[in-house]
Amino acid sequence: MPRMRKKADLPTKTCVSCGLPFAWRKKWERDWDQVKFCSDRCRSAGAKQA
Repeated sequence: MPRMRKKADLPTKTCVSCGLPFAWRKKWERDWDQVKFCSDRCRSAGAKQA
């Protein structure tokens, strides 16, 4: 069984909408390169701003 990574060791990005940093999540494993927003709320707000 692989060892668990510490949360501090996970890659992070800055949200395009709110500007806050957010960490990698398992559900984003396949499309981490395309993830721009930290949450659904920021994604809907970002779509309205653009």
